[in-house]
Order: sequence, then C-alpha cells, then structure tokens
Amino acid sequence: MIRDEAAAALAQAEFFDICDDEQRRMLAFAGDRRHFDADAVLYQAGSVPHGAHVLISGTLKAKPEGKGASKPYAISEPGSVVSSMALILDKPRQVTFTAVTDCETLFVPRHAFLKLLQQSPDLAQRAVARIERDLGSYLGALEPVGRRMRAGES
Repeated sequence: MIRDEAAAALAQAEFFDICDDEQRRMLAFAGDRRHFDADAVLYQAGSVPHGAHVLISGTLKAKPEGKGASKPYAISEPGSVVSSMALILDKPRQVTFTAVTDCETLFVPRHAFLKLLQQSPDLAQRAVARIERDLGSYLGALEPVGRRMRAGES
C-alpha cells in the first residue's frame, strides 16, 4: 500500500511523466517516504544532494544563496520535485530548502534513477529531452534579466 502511494506521488510529479507506470513503481520501491518537522532543512546550500524529493504535503521554502541570488520562494504544490537535477548530477546546490510546515516527501535516490536510465534507453532519451527543455525555459527566463543588467552597465 505504501509503495502504491509513493508511485501515485511520482505520477503527480511533472518531472516523472517521462516514466511509465512500471518505472514509477520501481522508483517508488527504491524511494523513501520522509517526514520533516517545520523548520527542518531538506538540503543546505553548498551540500551535494543524493537525489530529489517529491512533495506529498506541506510547504517548503527555497532560499537561493550566493552572489546574485534571487528572493526566497515557497513550494506547496503536491507533486513538486525539489532538486530534480540531483537525479543526474553529483554537484552542490546553491539553494537551501527548509520545511515551513510539517512536510511529507518521497525521496528518490540518484543511484536508483541512474540505474533505471541505464536499463531503459528510451527513458534516458526522454530524460535528456526533459532536461534540455527545462534548461531552455530557465535560460529563456534569464534573458530579459541579462539584457536589463547589460543596459544598466552602459
């Protein structure tokens, strides 16, 4: 029953729409449902996450840190994926994620996701396409900011 709930959480998560039902079940089996009390830290800026969290319930705060950091923002939509790039990359995050309220997440470990990609070339292709699209959207959103910054330097 718990694994069915975890698979349902993954089905809600937009990032995991690249997976079929069986792949989501396998990730749910490898995943770990976690509870965070209010004010608990999921990821600390500068640390290397070992996977991604899918928000099941509660509200999180994301606080970007470092030079040029944007304002903190809230994440409260069930199915939101926190640190999807951590499923692929073993790199430090520049964001601290903290529970605002009591939260439940499904943690998906990087090693399980990468193993699934190795076993399914079709899934790997869909993951590449998703990441390219997400990065393209992110970079597109930054373009106007870059133009304004360059204009301010003149």
